[in-house]
Amino acid sequence: MAGQSRKGTDLFTCSIVALDIATGKMKWYFQASPHDTHDWDSAQTPVLFDGTVNGQPRKLLAQANRNGYFFVLDRVTGKNILSYPFLETMNWSKGVDANGSPIPDPAKEPQVAGVLVSPPSGGATNWPPPSFDPETGLFYVGTSASYSVFYLTDTDPHPEGYGAAERNSGGLGSTLRAIDYHTGKTVWRHDFPGGGTAGLLTTAGKLLFAGDSSQHLIAFDPATGKILWHTDLKGSIANGPETYTLDGKQYLVVGAGDSLQAFTLGQ
Repeated sequence: MAGQSRKGTDLFTCSIVALDIATGKMKWYFQASPHDTHDWDSAQTPVLFDGTVNGQPRKLLAQANRNGYFFVLDRVTGKNILSYPFLETMNWSKGVDANGSPIPDPAKEPQVAGVLVSPPSGGATNWPPPSFDPETGLFYVGTSASYSVFYLTDTDPHPEGYGAAERNSGGLGSTLRAIDYHTGKTVWRHDFPGGGTAGLLTTAGKLLFAGDSSQHLIAFDPATGKILWHTDLKGSIANGPETYTLDGKQYLVVGAGDSLQAFTLGQ
């Protein structure tokens, strides 16, 4: 977190990277968090889909990044199409550069006296997978609006370890967001006052499945966010539900606590 020994953008850290599968050589990269001093990364699940940009068909990649930005890239070339903050509390960036990468605000790097930053190292979102519905054109992701104070604890020109400390400073809860990939704006949201959302699943049957911190499995209308169904699983949901067919019957399976629970569609 102490960045004084590594001035500049620190390529190729905190980047989305495309490799040639035959040779392993890098085809392109896009840096989501230049000169990261808040322990973010770009390991959040990127979603590949075919869409339109200015009326033209494009092969796209979208990512809701831990740093609070939503990115859309041309997945063939890596060219940035959209960079838009999806977290209202995000305060570490001064905007984006000509390549679409955020411009860090030096005033938000860890300070000896402490500095208030959103999102914290835990991120505006994290490892639970998002989802995309090609019919609605919406990208769905669970997010968290919170703050931390970052203290610089090692002022040496070559600090060791983190060189900084982080102290949680509270937040505004968690939200399931439906983001329009054309604009980056949130079309609808569902707030979870009790905590974060689990991984997501969208289906061709016009359903969006999510879990909350109160051990519920919920089915939303992906176009509007209306709750269509929910059930208590008696266990915390860790990752995204999944669906498959077996012997002509469709199943929905979700991990909750130390068990798997399966549901079938009613006839």
